[in-house]
Amino acid sequence: MTTPTIQLNDGHQIPAIGFGTFQIPDDGTTYQAVKDALAAGYRHIDTAVAYFNEDEVGRAVRNSGIPRDQIWITSKLWLQDFGYEAASRAIDKSLQQLGLDYIDLYLIHQPYGDVPGAWRAMEDAKKAGKLKSIGVSNMTPKIWNQFVPQFTTMPSVDQVEFNPYFQQTELRAILKAHDVKLEAWAPLGQGNQDLMHEPVITQLAEKYGKNAGQIILRFENQEGIVVFPKSVHEARIKSNLDIFDFDLTADEVAQLRTLDKGQGQHDPDAPGVKEMLLGAFDVHAND
Repeated sequence: MTTPTIQLNDGHQIPAIGFGTFQIPDDGTTYQAVKDALAAGYRHIDTAVAYFNEDEVGRAVRNSGIPRDQIWITSKLWLQDFGYEAASRAIDKSLQQLGLDYIDLYLIHQPYGDVPGAWRAMEDAKKAGKLKSIGVSNMTPKIWNQFVPQFTTMPSVDQVEFNPYFQQTELRAILKAHDVKLEAWAPLGQGNQDLMHEPVITQLAEKYGKNAGQIILRFENQEGIVVFPKSVHEARIKSNLDIFDFDLTADEVAQLRTLDKGQGQHDPDAPGVKEMLLGAFDVHAND
């Protein structure tokens, strides 16, 4: 099965579903999970410097036997490396860790500090062929309006928290105006059991012979969202990909839209987030 793609505003085609590697340990587990994901048919792997597993992601990709141009790799720049010079070094280090010649999509991971300087470094790395597409992550409408007007080029994506309980209505209107695609982290609400047992979702699961997660992912896909569910269990890795053999009706999509509570578990606009994140992840601890 070929995974459907979504066209970005820079002309590149991103696979509509990917495999997320956040919190998968770098002890062989990431290697195995990515290997399983690629074997199952995923062609889009999402990692980050601050996930501390780029090396295993890269090794699984290199050992997969799949041509490099058929696999989409995303990584992300950590807060410690914002500013032009630091970001330029960090991009080279990510390429080295991954063992790859280029990264398909590279994101500003947490948008605080010298974001414009980091973005310029990403634009130059794109011109140099080190990065194919560039984007941002965790940008709320407020943060977007603070930084993006200073950018020379428009981001291709904004990767944010998104699931039926938090459908990012205001942000999506801003992104749509610039043809920027939304990517969902935690597309299944990080396993939120209330969400998984919503009557509308369980009824649709029964109707289509799918599980609750598959109904949620299909809804998000039909809404034009790029999703990457995360699992280390081979059966779940496979089932999360098995969402393209049915279509929710317009009425069913409308019903699922009514689940929106308008807020998520993470608020990037809250005070102290930058300091909390810098304290939680030190990507230079072993330098």
